[in-house]
Amino acid sequence: MPAPFRRCLFPLLLSPLLLACGDAQPEQGQPDTMVDLRTVRSGPDIQAAELNGAIARQPRNPVLYARRAGFRVEDGQLDAALQDINQAIELDDEPPGEFFLTKARVLRAQGKLQSAIDAAAQAQQRGYNPPELHLLLGETNLAARRYSTALDYLDRVLREDADHAAALFYKGLVYTALRDTVQALDYLRASAARAPRQPEVLHQTAYLLNANRQPLAAAPYIESGLRADRNYASLWYDRGRVFDFAGQPDSAARQYARATRLDTTLYRADYRLGLYYYKNKRFAQAIQPLSRARRRSQYLPDVGLMLAESYEWVGQTQSAWIAYRALVKQFPGNRHYTYKVWKVGQRLPGRQLDSLKLVYGAPPLPQPRRVPAAVPALEPLEVKPPTLVTPTN
Repeated sequence: MPAPFRRCLFPLLLSPLLLACGDAQPEQGQPDTMVDLRTVRSGPDIQAAELNGAIARQPRNPVLYARRAGFRVEDGQLDAALQDINQAIELDDEPPGEFFLTKARVLRAQGKLQSAIDAAAQAQQRGYNPPELHLLLGETNLAARRYSTALDYLDRVLREDADHAAALFYKGLVYTALRDTVQALDYLRASAARAPRQPEVLHQTAYLLNANRQPLAAAPYIESGLRADRNYASLWYDRGRVFDFAGQPDSAARQYARATRLDTTLYRADYRLGLYYYKNKRFAQAIQPLSRARRRSQYLPDVGLMLAESYEWVGQTQSAWIAYRALVKQFPGNRHYTYKVWKVGQRLPGRQLDSLKLVYGAPPLPQPRRVPAAVPALEPLEVKPPTLVTPTN
């Protein structure tokens, strides 16, 4: 199941310390001691490791491999999880549907959408159709942009449990992709009401509200999300957008900066932060966020131009030439970008410019505006009346 709604796996802690509970009395002369909770380790990685011994004793027990695969997928050990579940399926003469659900979860986490759908279909062929299988199929078909199929599976989940927060959430995302904002917000808000501490649900709700210029409605979801997780970078980006709409760019920039510190892949925050520096002529500071944003998405509005001009303003002529050259490739025929490549190139030493042209290709030279050629005047043809031949008798 995707990250926002993974089931929590609580390990069974079998320890002699449990004997100290209940009615047991401490021995005479032995002081009571407190257990240092920092030394107690648990989690899916520990549970998977604890199964190693059992598998060593029973190497042909498929259930043990399947259990370890479940723990490993929770811990992000996807290749090892896939190997385990394939081993379980191979060892079992009639593998149950649960095994194929685990395999589908692993394949979905690896981004292999069609393989995950095929594995889930094998679970269904064995009569295994729990709500979590339908939820997985709904989310996977959403990722594959098969929106009507996704809605069908999510509706199956909601018919069994109308308050299923994950199904409501994914259904909201389907309608977001279909650009049905009204229904999308209805389902996202319903999911947020049932899962008020899920940061991703609150982020998606706030993001869509901001996108529709409703920052006042977005703000409560953002603050609730940050109370649940102060390190959720996307919510800091959403908070920055609220400040932008309120006309407070300095406060917005601080939110974007915090978002980029928490998640360097959040290119929208990089773009907004770079835009802020660029507008305030702080070109040296604009370069890093703009370059990161452009690597993630070169079609953000004017991101390449702002980056090239920032390089030019701070005197990084070679980087400016490369950035303008990239714009010429992205927008062939743009006269301004072609001119800037030529103009900036004039400031570079000839050998350096020749080396750059070998690597990035020589740009077309700026062409002067073409004046339409005058249409040559043609002398009128002499028109002679036809000569009639009169037949003679």
